[in-house]
Amino acid sequence: MADDQDKSQQTEEPTAKRLEQARQHGDMVKSQEVNAFVLLAGGTLAIAVFGKYTAVGLARTLTIFLEQPDAISVDGPGLAVMTRMLLSHLAVALGPFFGVMMLAALAGHLVQGMPVFSAEKLVPDLTKLSPLSGFKRLFGADGWMNLAKGLMKMAIVGIAIWMQLWPERNAMGNVLTQSAGDVVGDMTHLLFKVLMTALAALAVIAGLDYFWQRMQFLKRNRMSKQEIKEEYRQNEGDPAIKAKIRQIRQERSRKRMMAKVPGATVVIMNPTHYAVALQYESGNMAAPVCVAKGVDALALRIRAVAEENDVPVVENPPLARALYAAIDIDEPVPPEHFKAVAQVIGYVFRLQGKIPRN
Repeated sequence: MADDQDKSQQTEEPTAKRLEQARQHGDMVKSQEVNAFVLLAGGTLAIAVFGKYTAVGLARTLTIFLEQPDAISVDGPGLAVMTRMLLSHLAVALGPFFGVMMLAALAGHLVQGMPVFSAEKLVPDLTKLSPLSGFKRLFGADGWMNLAKGLMKMAIVGIAIWMQLWPERNAMGNVLTQSAGDVVGDMTHLLFKVLMTALAALAVIAGLDYFWQRMQFLKRNRMSKQEIKEEYRQNEGDPAIKAKIRQIRQERSRKRMMAKVPGATVVIMNPTHYAVALQYESGNMAAPVCVAKGVDALALRIRAVAEENDVPVVENPPLARALYAAIDIDEPVPPEHFKAVAQVIGYVFRLQGKIPRN
């Protein structure tokens, strides 16, 4: 019942990380029908390329058994020599054909994904020895699906082959009246027609089965909302910890900013909501620079620090709001605000006696 509940909670599509973990554990999208299709395609290619070579080689090797059976030595040493000769000739004749078939078998796995070695697959699973588990596999959804696939494959391939052979029934009946060369030519042509028809049918079956296997793979690896959250926390970090780190950084940045307020030239304020501290050194700076800014409680702290350190505070609500929106810490005043800021700094310098009053 707990398993059913867990399965019912797995409603989310698997993430890329979950799919990669499944792959590392040996759980991959694998279709036996794709393997069968690639293997049959490899066999067809091998027959097309090496069929004549293999047939000639086999005929040459076996001719002695048909033409000169009395010349074959069957004593101890003679039989061993004959066996070695027969096996070597068969290896040469059949080697290319079986080589292509081996490559096709390997390609059938590679086209579905690079194989991964997983030690978990080597560990015995005692549940597979349970008769109840075996009964569920045979008569469960997967068992019925495999049975349906097998019947569908036999029906489709059988019908496709029958449609090729039935029109040739009269020609096959005349085999006994044809020469050996004509028979070989006709049978080779018919064989390729049958193989190509079977390939076309298997291609459809392999495509459908691969789609089914992929859907089952994604279903097996579905995740619950809690698993999604846990994975996000592992990848991105705990949101609470990240918020705490962000808060610490902001506090440190605020302290560094407040440490610059005593050296400001002027603090421009909207009495209780906005505060912008500017620093300007005549002759050393092209434009005043913002050294601190804040709103609400932070604005009041900037004002308090400024007053404690005798930094002039000028109330100009429109300019305070405009500067707060236009510049950031350590940025110069933009040109559109030069005139207004220059008037404020000029006023401060006159109060401090740095420039004569008119």
